[in-house]
Amino acid sequence: MSLSNITTEKVKDRADIEEVVNDYVPLKKKGQNLWACCPFHNEKSPSFSVSPAKQIYKCFGCGASGDAIQFVMEVEGIGFNEAIKQLAQKYGIEVEEDHTATPEEVQAYNERESLYIVQAFARDLFHKNLLQTDEGKSIGLSYFKERGFNQATIEKFDLGYAMDSWDTLHKTATKAGHSEDILLKGGLILQKEGDPSRKYDRFRGRVVFTIHNLAGKPIAFGARILTNDKKQPKYINSPETAVYHKSDVLYGMYQAKQAIRSKDNCYLVEGYTDVVSMHLSGIENVVASSGTSLTENQIKLIKRFTDNVTVLYDGDAAGIKASLRGIDMLLEGGLNVKAVVFPDGDDPDSYSRKVGSEAFQTYLNEHARDFIEFKIELYEEEAKHDPIKRVDTVRQVVQSVSKIPDPITRAVYVKESAKLLQMEEEIVLAELNKILLKGQKETYAKPKDKFSPGPPPQDADTPFEAFLPEEKPKLSAKDVLAGQEREMLRLLVTYGFEKISEDLHVCEYLIQETGDLEFQTPLYQKILIEYKRALRKGVLPNADYFIKLDDSDVKSEVINMISNRHEMSDNWQLKHLIYTNRESDDLSKTTFNEIHRLKRRVLEKMVDETIQKIRVAEENGNIDEVSDFQMVLMALNESLKEINKQLGTVKSR
Repeated sequence: MSLSNITTEKVKDRADIEEVVNDYVPLKKKGQNLWACCPFHNEKSPSFSVSPAKQIYKCFGCGASGDAIQFVMEVEGIGFNEAIKQLAQKYGIEVEEDHTATPEEVQAYNERESLYIVQAFARDLFHKNLLQTDEGKSIGLSYFKERGFNQATIEKFDLGYAMDSWDTLHKTATKAGHSEDILLKGGLILQKEGDPSRKYDRFRGRVVFTIHNLAGKPIAFGARILTNDKKQPKYINSPETAVYHKSDVLYGMYQAKQAIRSKDNCYLVEGYTDVVSMHLSGIENVVASSGTSLTENQIKLIKRFTDNVTVLYDGDAAGIKASLRGIDMLLEGGLNVKAVVFPDGDDPDSYSRKVGSEAFQTYLNEHARDFIEFKIELYEEEAKHDPIKRVDTVRQVVQSVSKIPDPITRAVYVKESAKLLQMEEEIVLAELNKILLKGQKETYAKPKDKFSPGPPPQDADTPFEAFLPEEKPKLSAKDVLAGQEREMLRLLVTYGFEKISEDLHVCEYLIQETGDLEFQTPLYQKILIEYKRALRKGVLPNADYFIKLDDSDVKSEVINMISNRHEMSDNWQLKHLIYTNRESDDLSKTTFNEIHRLKRRVLEKMVDETIQKIRVAEENGNIDEVSDFQMVLMALNESLKEINKQLGTVKSR
């Protein structure tokens, strides 16, 4: 269901771009703007800019842009209404609904809200079972206390217990007014195969771990059995639902995100109890993959908060080797990876309970190994007296290095690998180039729009010319005109109400000079029409006006227009007495030149079209038409000559 305009406007007025973005990525001030590594793509150098003055963000790497609402939509993967609701909750704004939504929209909205509500109901019931029932206390609570979990930790992670009965949750939830359909869709109950009337609880006789989204809402559960029943799995997890996609979620991220950001490191473990135990040891920057293989989205989730990951492994060499793919994925995701291995037979949970908090933290600090050193140590013992296994060790290490996207970092690791492997650096580099070339050969074989640097050719079958950049195609008159239309709109949006004379504003001059001219680019024509419409209504259509529109295309384009990757420091003038010209210093000259450039681009496009018409007429043998079009071409070239004279340029057609 859609939200009222009043709620939306309150959120737009209250939401601060710096506060919102800083909840997800750490921002650093540089000049007038704030910068960070982009949360939407992998990068080493910050190209993600936030402008508190303009209340916008812009990534100069991937092109992502928008306001605070758009940022929440993109980073959380949610719709406009959900973003508004999330921001309303952040700022304590009451949410009012608009009852004009379509039936389909109402149904989808209600289902998601019902799923959130029923998951919260289940969390509260499991928690109550744990603390207030004899069964929960004797089985579930005693298990948690045996592991050292205190009351504060139980509350922090919403731990609970599912009663050992077929339908406790089912009966309690339906009695409270929750529908069976939503309980089924939420994965909380199951339907007996062959008997639709028989429904029963998914979680029974197990301790329960609540899985939260980044906003802290319960969205799923993991439940552990406490008996040695070999017929049942040790853990049962919620299925995928409309609010829970396991490939996008890491257990404990809600509780860990602030600590990950402040420590600039994320510990990655396997299970729920590992996460909770580490919190008890004073280490809060920890998340778990919950026993599943790492996914690309989970890695992106970590990268929102830090570039550094330390993977914690149980002391089982065979198990470690089986899970090494995770390290390669982390490297491929642009993260810096270290690893810690616990003594044989221990995991983070058991070892922290065995040695205590202080010794546990000391162990992590002293035993963290760079991924190369870790891999070499892992294979070193068995490869010591076996040349074939030693060769395999080299290939395993170089394979991981090849996953690193940054070429400078790769080069550093090649040098370090060669040193640790006691091999010539050239041999390691040759093996790396072989792996890189194998992965990129197909890419190089295809035509490219622009040159992508990579390894040099390593075999005689690849011609040198294939690695040279292709010549950039010349822009058409249509593309050049689009660029000029955009530039005029940028001036309108940025300086529209600045004066260029005593009684003339930039917007008045530009609009008078263009008259009824229609822009050829549909998006720019739409922005121009909206600008004129706002003026007629007595509204100042500056950048903020367009950013607050609900048209995402217009909003994005205006943000791109007003965003500059580089800004000139005021210290140039204040401290160093270096003075440079800015376009705002002489707006009358700037606007005069831009309107004439636009006219020139329009005329150039008309010239190209007229030349094409002459060619068609010649091919058809229509002499009269050729003559008429030649007269038009002469007039257009005369106009072009006059405009070039005004601009002080010499340009012939």
